[in-house]
Amino acid sequence: MALEQRGKEYYALLQRLQEIDFVLVELNLYLDTHPTDMNAIEQFNQLTEKRWALANEYEKLYGPLQGFGRSYSGYPWQWNDEPWPWQV
Repeated sequence: MALEQRGKEYYALLQRLQEIDFVLVELNLYLDTHPTDMNAIEQFNQLTEKRWALANEYEKLYGPLQGFGRSYSGYPWQWNDEPWPWQV
């Protein structure tokens, strides 16, 4: 599907995934130096669950987010559908 054919929902979902990924990276770095912060661990785990749910929703609607066996593909093979998530 071409870039200009993507709807607002596509961009909103992709942006939400990017926001959660950013927070997860920051929490990961924080927890590397504060491994006993239970609140941060709980937040990390809650966001991880949310991220998996959003990623599953994205992939059902728009195709795989990651290659090499980390995401399923529908039929026909979806990896040649542009744009790829990192190109947006």
